[in-house]
Amino acid sequence: MVRIMVSFRQPGTLVTDRTFTVPLDHADPQGEQIEVFGREVVAAGSASQHQPWLVFLQGGPGFAAQRPIGRDLWLDRALRDFRVLLLDQRGTGRSTLANRQTLARFPSAQAQADYLAHFRADSIVADAEQIRRQLTGGAPWAVLGQSFGGFCAVTYLSMAPEGISEAFITGGLPGLTATADEVYRLTYQRVAERNRAHYKRYPMDVERARKVAQALAERPATLPDGGLLTVERFQSAGHQLGSSTGSHALHYVLEDAFAGTELSDDFLYQMQSLLSFAGAPLYALLHEPCYAQRAATRWSAQRIRAEFSEFDPARAIVGDEPLLFTGEMVFPWALSLDPALLPLAECAELLAERDSWPALYDPSRLARNDVPVAAAVYFDDMYVPRELSVETAAAIQGLRPWVTNEYEHDGLRISNGAVLSRLIAMARGEA
Repeated sequence: MVRIMVSFRQPGTLVTDRTFTVPLDHADPQGEQIEVFGREVVAAGSASQHQPWLVFLQGGPGFAAQRPIGRDLWLDRALRDFRVLLLDQRGTGRSTLANRQTLARFPSAQAQADYLAHFRADSIVADAEQIRRQLTGGAPWAVLGQSFGGFCAVTYLSMAPEGISEAFITGGLPGLTATADEVYRLTYQRVAERNRAHYKRYPMDVERARKVAQALAERPATLPDGGLLTVERFQSAGHQLGSSTGSHALHYVLEDAFAGTELSDDFLYQMQSLLSFAGAPLYALLHEPCYAQRAATRWSAQRIRAEFSEFDPARAIVGDEPLLFTGEMVFPWALSLDPALLPLAECAELLAERDSWPALYDPSRLARNDVPVAAAVYFDDMYVPRELSVETAAAIQGLRPWVTNEYEHDGLRISNGAVLSRLIAMARGEA
């Protein structure tokens, strides 16, 4: 069932908010139902015209789709060809939320984990397929997947390629059979490279980061939300190093770290903004499970970190080496330090130990793919290893890869439509 909630105008666009009812478990269509929200965006003056649909699958997992203001970011290019649906994937945004407040209704952590087992890419794709049939009358639509949204697009090509007319993937070609351990062994290397590049650009930050780490080693700081900032949690601020402006942003945070001999209030507020999972708890809970196929992850990022001794903060605190920040890895201690996650700590442990995850990709079906697909593979991507992406590009029949170091992982967002424009041309044989 689809319900149109409200339509309104923004500069250059007509926006319509829609809510769809879907099964929690698509294998049990008569069971519990949840809502999935989608925001339709169409160019002003084109609302009455028949335009093909494009569904946008956001990065994450656990983040809502972008909140548009007119034809900003990549939308300007997309709206030349498409009527766009910005999908809040299940559990996020205005869809039926999954967070510490809503999950409190379950009687046990096991019940919470069983519920969240239905929030991976396979369920997101099943939602999209049900929504597509309601919106398009059965016609296939185009898919744009950014980062984790690209993972979902590859799952879509595996599960229901008949629903896709063409697919565009940016920074989101996953390893089809790669384990979480294999992913992190590659990403830790890339994160270390990003740290070295950051300190080469901002050598003054070596001492600034060390000074913060030493202060936190002596006494963890309390953030405004009541959570604790430890040395390891401070290192997690490196997740932003993979974006086009992340190194610069981290530099400015570090230069305002102290007020006299104490960590400044401004610094602590900025750390909370960077590190809290209040806006995306599913990211913390499902980040590793999004790699799992028939095996448990068992806190892979924490285990594999032990293989990379350069990330040991003691080398900076009591030694003379730079403090290395970590990337988008989620560690088990985060559940006890973040008030938004603390009530879900036992659930997270159960998800980390879960070994009954179904496969997300079908290599044999992808090898016979006949959907036009173009994918941007960012050569220096800190989050999605290019090595795995290039292998997957070769394994999907008809996929045209564009391997580039012109953009970082956020190329879709910051390129003013250039990345999407190239992918559209490639998928259509025009470039």
